[in-house]
Amino acid sequence: MDRFIDTVTSSSFLVALFAAIAAGAIVFTFGAQFFDRSDAKSRIKRVALERERLRTEEMARLRGSGKGGGDEKRTIRNRTESKPFVSSIVERFSLQKAFVDENTAALLIQAGYRGQGHLTTYVFMRFTTPLLLFGLSALYLLFMAPGDRPVYLNLLYAFAVGLLGSYLPLLLLKNSIQKRQQSIRRAWPDCLDLMLLCVEAGMSVEHAFKRVAKEMTEQSPQLAEELTLTTAELSFLEDRSRAFENLGKRTGIDGVRSVMTALIQSERYGTSVGQSLRVMAEEGREQRMNDAEKKAAALPPKLTVPLILFFLPVLFIVIMAPAMLKIFGPGGIYGG
Repeated sequence: MDRFIDTVTSSSFLVALFAAIAAGAIVFTFGAQFFDRSDAKSRIKRVALERERLRTEEMARLRGSGKGGGDEKRTIRNRTESKPFVSSIVERFSLQKAFVDENTAALLIQAGYRGQGHLTTYVFMRFTTPLLLFGLSALYLLFMAPGDRPVYLNLLYAFAVGLLGSYLPLLLLKNSIQKRQQSIRRAWPDCLDLMLLCVEAGMSVEHAFKRVAKEMTEQSPQLAEELTLTTAELSFLEDRSRAFENLGKRTGIDGVRSVMTALIQSERYGTSVGQSLRVMAEEGREQRMNDAEKKAAALPPKLTVPLILFFLPVLFIVIMAPAMLKIFGPGGIYGG
């Protein structure tokens, strides 16, 4: 056992372990680009569940919240629940009161996670991740690499690791939101152009959303999913402006919110939807061009450090190597 602990805590083993982890991360980062990670089936399932929930709420409203609507809601709730073990832990310790605020559900929706099951899983991760990291850190620091530090100091380090681990679910959630918003923001100008063409061709707003959602599936599945949900809300909700507001809230992008505000005003005051979309489409194209110019302008400063560290030394070697070989090589001045 002592030999195993000495081997695990040795510097050579740790260096080899971290090198293997780094190599595996590099291989995964570059290799994952060649695999299709499309989750079209899960997206279609989420859209279907959300559409069914909207239909159930509308039917319950029309029936006066009758027995049938309650049964359908219970069916949908069972479909979107998480695992029984996770749900029991969350309910037993009342974790939603401790980790859920008024913005948690909105953030999960912006990341593409809908339903009570995803909220329960997120709360469970917020609770278990610090404890798991604290236990692993304490096990490593106390038994595998105790060093000359006292026990309380090792426990303090493990507690710090657990405290940092409490922010890990938040970081993962924000990362998911940023990736989703980036995909939607990149495809939004093209979406506005297609929507403008559909409206000017004589389609209604509902049919325009439905057609554009179908066309945007390949370019941005996230945007296609949100447009499909908006189409369902336009069909089921009594107030059409709520559907537009919900799209802006689900995406969390200012450009989408401004377009939805323009559509709400056109719906409320009877102005031309095509004219509003034309103005917003032009602004979207200009904004995309401005973003591209900003990235192009920020490229030279970002390339300065890699250029100095990696390109210039190789360039100097290629230029000076022939002269150095002639000087110090056989038959040269200092070559003998």
